[in-house]
Amino acid sequence: MARYTGPLWKKSRRLGISLSGTGKELDKRPYPPGQHGPNQRRKQSEYGLQQAEKQKLRYMYNMNERQFRRAFEEAGKMKGIHGENFMILLESRLDNLVYRLGLARTRRQARQIVGHGHIEVDGKRVDIPSYRVKPGQVIGVREKSRKLDIITTSVEANNFVPDYVTFDNNSLEGTYSRYPERSELPAEINEALIVEFYSR
Repeated sequence: MARYTGPLWKKSRRLGISLSGTGKELDKRPYPPGQHGPNQRRKQSEYGLQQAEKQKLRYMYNMNERQFRRAFEEAGKMKGIHGENFMILLESRLDNLVYRLGLARTRRQARQIVGHGHIEVDGKRVDIPSYRVKPGQVIGVREKSRKLDIITTSVEANNFVPDYVTFDNNSLEGTYSRYPERSELPAEINEALIVEFYSR
């Protein structure tokens, strides 16, 4: 299944989650799209709930089904709680960390910035959005890309960097200091439902 590239606002309202990261999609109309508006009352089956939760997380991190499933299976081989490990693996993707550092306004934008070769990890250019960053590694903007509008405007607008990363506005470099704790990851996701979905 290919990565979703359609309109984010409609998909955000359908899933009840902000995929842009701004929350604006749900401010205006916090209910699914459709002619019946907020009066759509349909009780979801257990399978439907599990599938919706999986789609929420997959669209949030902008991944195709194959990548998503592979990361899920890898998380199952790690020590600890399967669902939490899975979310930590997703959070450790380079495109996500570029977004978390404030170098891009959305994960989609971050994916584009990485894919176009504007980002370095430990001083070496990396253009693979799914590249797995390890704690202690330094993510920076390449010298020739530092004046790009898409990056400078994102950095100026950003006012929040999570505790598990550090960022220097002057050098446009950040460090993935440690793996995040579950409490620092999206609260609107119930990863246990995703584990149930794939364990059927």
